[in-house]
Amino acid sequence: MGRYDKYDTFLVEYPQPRVMKLIFNKPERLNALDRVGHRQLTYIWRDIDEDEDIDCVILTGTGRAFSAGGDFTMIEEIMSDERVRATVWKEARDLVYNIINCGKPIISAINGPAVGAGLVAGLLADISIVGRSVSITDGHTRLGVAAGDHAVILWPLLCGMAKAKYYLMTCDRLSGEEAERIGLVSMCVDDDALQDTALEVAGKLAAGAPNAIRWTKYALNNWLRMAGPSFDASTALEFLGFASSEAREGLSALQEKRPPSFDQGSPV
Repeated sequence: MGRYDKYDTFLVEYPQPRVMKLIFNKPERLNALDRVGHRQLTYIWRDIDEDEDIDCVILTGTGRAFSAGGDFTMIEEIMSDERVRATVWKEARDLVYNIINCGKPIISAINGPAVGAGLVAGLLADISIVGRSVSITDGHTRLGVAAGDHAVILWPLLCGMAKAKYYLMTCDRLSGEEAERIGLVSMCVDDDALQDTALEVAGKLAAGAPNAIRWTKYALNNWLRMAGPSFDASTALEFLGFASSEAREGLSALQEKRPPSFDQGSPV
């Protein structure tokens, strides 16, 4: 059995020597993640870190989406089942730290909607490349939960506190060009150049000095590790919110494709 056979959420390819392409492969669901897919995305980075046959990873999606977040069934389970909520909370923390601690450089080629855990991986990648037609949004507060997963650990560092607060609180969408302008992604390219650009960058990294590149990544990621306490608080508050009436209304609004109507009474 191959190292990655158990990760059926993904298609694995090797477009160049020592370059792995990891592809979300549920196009019929816009690559949305169920509980199995969420767990696989969380823990595949440990296997990648230990894989001596690759020096660089490209993460992208099949079809017209990168990854459309967690599916509604998983969100309903998180909201209704305390045990599931605790399990996915742990996975949400592990996902961020596993990507941060993966020694191999990661490139994301964001080719369409990127939400939830997919957006986590896409923006935490060491080099994030987005297609020009793609828009990015962090929709936590629209769902009725605090901005958690990667948002608090990453956005203020990439685009500054002012922009992070604005976009994380309002859930406004960013165009690919605006995401590049404010520093949220590494670069924005024409849609038809996205995959070639990602492969070109991967080739540069795979041909570089592997230890020097990995140690540079490790040192730079200490900026993220220093934000660990803020990140841990944000994920705790996010999952506390999943048990709230605000989350129930947010999910109902998404399912019914209408704006949410939150209780405007005194907050807790």
